[in-house]
Amino acid sequence: MINEEYKTPKEIVDYLDKYIIGQDKAKKAVAIALRNRWRRRATPDDIRREILPNNILMIGPTGVGKTEIARRIAEMAGAPFLKVEASKYTEIGYVGRDVESMVRDLVDLSINMVKMEKSELVSEKARENVNERLLDLFLPRPPRSKESPSNAAPEAKNDDTREKFREKLIAGKLEERVIELDAPQDRFPVVEIFSPMGMEELGVNFQEMFSGLVPKKTKRRKMTVADARRFLFSEEINKLVNMDDVIGDALERVQESGIIFVDEIDKIAGEKSKVGPDVSREGVQRDILPIVEGCAVMTKYGMVTTEHVLFIAAGAFHSSKPSDLIPELQGRFPIRVELGSLTAEDFVRILSEPKNALIKQYSALMASEGVKLTFNDASLKKIAEIAEQVNTNTENIGARRLHTIMTNLLEDIMFDAPNGKKVIKITPDMVEKKLKDIIGNDDLSRYIL
Repeated sequence: MINEEYKTPKEIVDYLDKYIIGQDKAKKAVAIALRNRWRRRATPDDIRREILPNNILMIGPTGVGKTEIARRIAEMAGAPFLKVEASKYTEIGYVGRDVESMVRDLVDLSINMVKMEKSELVSEKARENVNERLLDLFLPRPPRSKESPSNAAPEAKNDDTREKFREKLIAGKLEERVIELDAPQDRFPVVEIFSPMGMEELGVNFQEMFSGLVPKKTKRRKMTVADARRFLFSEEINKLVNMDDVIGDALERVQESGIIFVDEIDKIAGEKSKVGPDVSREGVQRDILPIVEGCAVMTKYGMVTTEHVLFIAAGAFHSSKPSDLIPELQGRFPIRVELGSLTAEDFVRILSEPKNALIKQYSALMASEGVKLTFNDASLKKIAEIAEQVNTNTENIGARRLHTIMTNLLEDIMFDAPNGKKVIKITPDMVEKKLKDIIGNDDLSRYIL
């Protein structure tokens, strides 16, 4: 039975609606794909291995929300997520990044994610240990000796003093006090390795290898209690977190719930590349194919299989089409969704509705200077109309056009903010006045907007 904490497809779409406007088909597809992962966990063992994820191909112009949908899905699921661009890989045998490096990068991200989660669980214990170590620096413990009436009184007095120091330490009254601390020097000479496979292909952690061969040197350093606390906290976390458990959990998380977002997949569609570092587009496709199908990749933490990693590919497909991909790769992306271009009505909603809406971002930035920035509905509509007009007349870059327009619109306000007005209302006339010259000049708008 599926745990109640797992969100239903409708709840997933509702979550995505908080950040992405429109694109209901794409949201529905990724919501089903994510829910199917949780459904798979509830199936019997004999069938669970056979259930493979249905990879998704998103087709649509830039700036309409393809990457954001995948990123928010991973954030909500707490899954390792990696975004890569297909155009930066080359086929095996040529200098450049090997496609297997995307799996290694995902493993590294997963290791960091799990380590942070486990660090949170032991953070309270680490803080207690740090306080004890700081107290030892202020009041070194006396050497243990056989109990006798003569040394019982000094020990009791030392305990009282230690408790008083502990109270001051917890209250933060000693943070500026300077103390001496033995800090290890973890600096190793930089070693450059020239290899056609690249450093990530070697699967060796040279820092760990050298640290095992060369004994760690320590240096006596003076620092404040506040700096020492941060330094000691990191040391205590490393002691309390079992890296073997971290690696085991991280590898399992990659294999069971990892998500790789392959952007610009349309750039490797076709036979020969006119520009770019890749030698053969079709060669890169054939190298990506086994990763998507499911294969074992060697990483420095161990072997990882990609059978159950969810792949989401995306591309604008302006000068090519999905059928230009090799048939085998097409078959590995059975779910295809088309994302539509954004209209002026969409831009109005994008400006104001999402949690991370541009209006909210700029209002928060200006509030840091004590400036209150306000927009009315008419001004938002005017900005949206200009964004749609510029996208139509020049290059359609979707919602990213709003960033360029907002930056030009608020340029003088942001420059004069420290000494200017403290309440500023953005009106349609102000928008028109600020941007009309740029929009009227086609050549100028191509460069500025």
